Amino acid sequence: MPVPWFLLSLALGRSPVVLSLERLVGSQDAARCSPGLSCHLWDGDVVCLPGSVVSTPGPVLVPTHLQTELVLRCYQETDCDLCVRVAVHLAVHGPWEEPEDEEKFGKVADPELEEPRNASLQAQVVLSFQAYPTARCVLLEVRVPAALVQPGQSVGSVVFDCFEAALGTEVQIWSYTQPRYQKEVNLTLQLPDCRGLEVRDSIQSCWALPWLSVTADGDDVLLVLDVSEEQSFGLSLYWNQTGPQTITLNHTDIVPCLCVQAWTLEPDSVRTNICPFRKDPRAHRNLWQAARLQLLPPRGWRLDAPCSLPAQATLCWQALGGGPCQPLVPLLPRENVTVNMALEFPLLKGHPNLCVQQVSSWKKLQLQECLWADSLGPLKDDMLLVETRGPQDNRSLCALEPSGCTPLLNRASTRAARLGEQLLQDLRSGQCLQLWDDDLGALWACSMDKYIHQRWVLVWLACLLFAAALFLLLLLKKDHVKGWLRLLKEDVRAGGTARGRAALLLYSADDAGFERLVGALASALCQLPLRVAVDLWSRRELSAQGPLAWFHAQRRQTVQEGGTVVLIFSPGAVALCHEWLQDGAPAPRAHGPHDAFAASLSCVLPDFLQGRAPGRYVGAYFDRLLHRDAVPALFRTVPVFSLPSQLPDFLGTLQGPGAPRPGRLGERAEQVSRALQPALDSCLRSPGTPGTARGMGPEAGDRT
Repeated sequence: MPVPWFLLSLALGRSPVVLSLERLVGSQDAARCSPGLSCHLWDGDVVCLPGSVVSTPGPVLVPTHLQTELVLRCYQETDCDLCVRVAVHLAVHGPWEEPEDEEKFGKVADPELEEPRNASLQAQVVLSFQAYPTARCVLLEVRVPAALVQPGQSVGSVVFDCFEAALGTEVQIWSYTQPRYQKEVNLTLQLPDCRGLEVRDSIQSCWALPWLSVTADGDDVLLVLDVSEEQSFGLSLYWNQTGPQTITLNHTDIVPCLCVQAWTLEPDSVRTNICPFRKDPRAHRNLWQAARLQLLPPRGWRLDAPCSLPAQATLCWQALGGGPCQPLVPLLPRENVTVNMALEFPLLKGHPNLCVQQVSSWKKLQLQECLWADSLGPLKDDMLLVETRGPQDNRSLCALEPSGCTPLLNRASTRAARLGEQLLQDLRSGQCLQLWDDDLGALWACSMDKYIHQRWVLVWLACLLFAAALFLLLLLKKDHVKGWLRLLKEDVRAGGTARGRAALLLYSADDAGFERLVGALASALCQLPLRVAVDLWSRRELSAQGPLAWFHAQRRQTVQEGGTVVLIFSPGAVALCHEWLQDGAPAPRAHGPHDAFAASLSCVLPDFLQGRAPGRYVGAYFDRLLHRDAVPALFRTVPVFSLPSQLPDFLGTLQGPGAPRPGRLGERAEQVSRALQPALDSCLRSPGTPGTARGMGPEAGDRT
């Protein structure tokens, strides 16, 4: 049963006062011009016949834009009508053309032929006015003296008083010249009703009008109508939408586009309209609760809502294990979604894990639905592969995981990195479902079911083999096993401590070769194991948060967990440090959109200047790319290691008190060195390597 949501009260009160209008006395139309121009208004209206556009014979006057102002045309003190004053702004259009004879034979000596060049311009300007149920056209003659005639320049305006119109109507105004040299300029104007003007005592049609106001009274909305006691009136609640609507109201039906209309029960009476809930938070909350996303086969969709929604739609991928739905490449239009209209997905196929998010204009997620879940079943444990295509046929492929988009050929410890080769093979053999393809990239969904089954088989087999080997070992060497277990327990404890250590790598992206070298170092450190954070693996977060916000979050987490921030020095990083140390701020230069090193210096330098760096920071540079003396002295207050020659000490510092024994640490340093060497050699062989050019010379020494 519908619940009443407002109380009606008939009360006498003060009418709203919004805008006071200028008064024009009499019924005679008039025209006036800006200084320097002369104009004349033809008597009576003319026929509105714009005609076709013709070419300009030379400089001509044309209207450029229109301005309007509301005034009152009064016949007596309390007998006025609403009137629209129109100002037409004019400009000179069309260049002067040199006669062909003058170009060939020089300037003509006859002064009579020069007179038209210095003559004034004259134009007949038509103003067309339409407001149901009337239409008018007036003709204005305008003359511009020669001194003001400059091609392409504005010469002034002509003002017409005025076109009468009814309150609350929509008017359309056009202006063009006779003959017409360009497309007419036009303006559409919605006139206010009696509520929006101070006209209640001047316009007779407003005398008997019901005056509306809306106030809140707890959970109720109070609609007040100001009418006389003997007056009859009509009242209508309607949706401010096109098409017929049938409305049954309860307390949840208050939405922003709900409007109220009231009028007196007299012929041709003026109606008052008010939409009081446009900015009501409850109305917007009800609107989002009523909105629904609907899938339209084969690849269409629609947002059903009673009112327009200021929101944008994006596609996202919902993983089976839960977590936030990860936004995809912006496949859908970025402008606001049109409600109750069929839209098309730019997809080749649907998938249960594909969802649609509706984000409001204040960047808050309001609605999310996985539209294909009903037709294609529940969420699947599929891996989404994202291909990005750049200029010159540059392509990159990664797998979308909760931590971000992981490159397939990567030595990270994620599921996508471990199965990178197999996923690439599935993609090449056509076992993955292509969901989208265009110039920006492509999306594939690859099933992970077979790898899950294989993994469990291997796990069970490994468990059986381990149990058998352990049982046999216990039988053969009980005493040795006790000592071995004791050592194993110590090693496991040390490994657990190291695994908990975090390392944040900061570097300057001097070139692609140096980025590959840093990526090889980060991948090798992940195998120690260490929890490594580097901007190369966090492009999505960097794009969403910005380099400075990303660095703040990573640095805070690393320091709280007792980890280490590693400053990797290169010629570019040294140059940036010197700029900060000398000038207090970096000189303008081109940094990449993901250059976390340049963004982080504003926070790193205070730690060093205030003595907070020891224990939190270490430095590193690569052999043959930079001398130790090139590192600014301020940063040498913490340990600075040369890689790979000082890898054992570097790894021992990163792993902290839980570092393994020297022999074991040397083996790990050798593994990291082997992983680094190909990338380091490639970086040294690259043309234009910055190592010897800037970082190895004597001028690269300490300048602080």
